[in-house]
Amino acid sequence: MSKEYRIILLLSAIAVLMTSCHFKKDEVVDFTDLETAQNLKFKVIGMHETDLSEGLPYDCYLPGGTRVSEYTDEEISGLEDEGVSGPRKAPMTNSVTATAIIQELLKHGHQDEVIEIVGTYPSIDSEGNEITLSGKVILPKGQKPKRLILVSHYTIGSNAEAPSNCFSLEGVLSTMGYGLIIPDYRGYGVTVHEFHPYLVMLETAFNVTDMYFAVKEWLNAVGMAPEYDGIYLMGYSQGGATTMAVEYLIEMAYSEPNDSLYIPVHRVFAGGGPYDIKATFERFITTDVASYPVAVPLVLQGMILGNNLDIKIEDFMQPWLCKHMDDWINCKRYTTGQMNALIGTHVTHELLTEEAMQQTSEKVAELYKAMTENSLVSHNWIPQASVYIMHSMDDETVPYSNATSAKTKWQGANITYNFGHYGKHAMTCVRFIGSVQALIEEEEKERGQYE
Repeated sequence: MSKEYRIILLLSAIAVLMTSCHFKKDEVVDFTDLETAQNLKFKVIGMHETDLSEGLPYDCYLPGGTRVSEYTDEEISGLEDEGVSGPRKAPMTNSVTATAIIQELLKHGHQDEVIEIVGTYPSIDSEGNEITLSGKVILPKGQKPKRLILVSHYTIGSNAEAPSNCFSLEGVLSTMGYGLIIPDYRGYGVTVHEFHPYLVMLETAFNVTDMYFAVKEWLNAVGMAPEYDGIYLMGYSQGGATTMAVEYLIEMAYSEPNDSLYIPVHRVFAGGGPYDIKATFERFITTDVASYPVAVPLVLQGMILGNNLDIKIEDFMQPWLCKHMDDWINCKRYTTGQMNALIGTHVTHELLTEEAMQQTSEKVAELYKAMTENSLVSHNWIPQASVYIMHSMDDETVPYSNATSAKTKWQGANITYNFGHYGKHAMTCVRFIGSVQALIEEEEKERGQYE
């Protein structure tokens, strides 16, 4: 990272933020110095308690935009129980559903009530412009968090799915005593009227880490600093790739213990991530099948606008789809599942222009260059932290080849890979969170032996 870019990052802290609400200390939770905290970078604009004793709230979504309470995917039978290194299974059953796994996750929590806190914070966009973003913090009620988990969320379509507007599925981990920091990303929350720079890795990684800095300062001010400094990084799908990008950014810029911008990474959990964007997009073309059709406009817009390319999306996308970019894709009213239904085809050449299907085109080459630059496996970098990567061989949304590319690229790194037939993309997300919970539990038990 250049010195100039880091200076821009630091200057972004003086961005003018939205006027926030002020909460009395006894209104929701007994924070020690809430008035002082209102003068910090993280501005609280909403706070409430959530009781998880009866299950997850109604406003909790799976990848694809289906509410957990409405999820009716087929049961997955015959899977071997792989213990903590694999997906957590519902006890005493021969089959597994998302609902059963979630119920099991909640059973492993130590408390039912958590505090959800929505706020804004300063960051920058890809051109170094100061912006205000939003996100949510989830804390265990009545205690300091054991450790912080910085969560990068999976692909969403509607603003209703943004972390600041719903209960994120990863929030079940707060019942174990952990504090979660979950950014909305640019294009959601308070920036809902802007486009989302989909899979633009460095900008999104900056936005995610900026929320960490702002929230950590805020937690210190209100007397809720975590017990342990080292944080977990976690994300699934888009969030899996973003999580690895966050680790990359931290190791490039925030890894010096004596630096004021130091971020101590304890462990990284990534699942179902598109670590090789170019190869994934090329597969759409070579097979003429877009298994996740909404990814075509999302990737094209993200790469072209997010990387300031001197090409037009109209050069790549069929006119009928371009016509609906604003009322289907950018309106933020529809989930990705609903967008896929509106698009109505999985045939790639029906989505892309003839020129876009020609991989030797100069314009396509410029597009592919941007995809390569935003693909983690294309960088001359090997993760230094302890990493756990999970991917289902049955993933219909993010091709399994992304996982094998990561394993090939990151040979020699401290990475535990968990590949298996774990069901489709959404089902594997639930299993991934179960795996993370089990691995954290295992670590707690091991730590207890030495304390």
